[in-house]
Amino acid sequence: MSDTHNWERQLLEKLASAALVEQRRSRQWKIFFRLIWLAIIGFIAVSLFMRNEEKAGASLTGSGHSAVIQLDGAISSENDTGKKMTEALDEAFRDRNTKGIIIDANSPGGSPVLSGMVYDEIRRLKKLHANIPVYVVVSEVCASGCYYIASAADKIYVDKASIVGSIGVLSDGFGFTGALEKLGVERRLKTSGENKAMGDPFSPVNPKHEAIRQQLLDDIHAQFIQAVQAGRGRRLKNDPQLFSGMVWLGEKAIPLGLADGYGTVASVARDVVKAEKTVDYTQQDDFSSRVARRIGVEFAGGVKSLFDTKLF
Repeated sequence: MSDTHNWERQLLEKLASAALVEQRRSRQWKIFFRLIWLAIIGFIAVSLFMRNEEKAGASLTGSGHSAVIQLDGAISSENDTGKKMTEALDEAFRDRNTKGIIIDANSPGGSPVLSGMVYDEIRRLKKLHANIPVYVVVSEVCASGCYYIASAADKIYVDKASIVGSIGVLSDGFGFTGALEKLGVERRLKTSGENKAMGDPFSPVNPKHEAIRQQLLDDIHAQFIQAVQAGRGRRLKNDPQLFSGMVWLGEKAIPLGLADGYGTVASVARDVVKAEKTVDYTQQDDFSSRVARRIGVEFAGGVKSLFDTKLF
């Protein structure tokens, strides 16, 4: 009996010891992850504080500066381009020490809606602040939706090898009807509304739907052309290829009136705005916003329309 009792006691002691070790490890991991989160939050807070201090310092000194706003990557709701651009523009225009605004552009284009919104906001703010000029400096690419936005600026500066233009609209998609037939799959689509399935890749091409889609593209293209003509005015040369979707290098874009000259952010700030000091007003995401938008994008991806129109 004594041996049995000792064995049971030893087993209980081992189980208790293992449980304590597991609890200790669990607490250590919790502490570790909390420290990681605190470090991330601290990094974000310090970054935002430093950006705000830079802007506040520029304002307190009373010296004028050139406000720089980055327009980088595709123009889309996933990147929150419209909101970030309009907020940055508003903040830069409201700063009493802003002598000029430089949009540092490197984008292939994107949403015609967001491009039009930013274009309209630039023109609205320019009317309210007539003494603050807006310039666009193109590094590598300013095409389609990016050029839509750029045409609202007072002047556009490029590098001789920059890619500029692509004043056109596209809508892409795929057709899988032949593949379905070969696989022996029958499409059983029901709709209420004769145009509800327009653009469905599993249905045969419908001439009526194709005509509707083409008209939509033509209407958006007309809006694009009108915006460019309003922004660039008489600087545009009478070239039949200008609004055909063609792109040009910077050295060719200047004679066509699509750009005004050569320049970089630094040279435009120094020589054109006459305020060499630059302050970056680009709106940055905090960590929680990036996570929330990523979740939203993944969810929305499941219900996104197949008819996707872009200024690419």
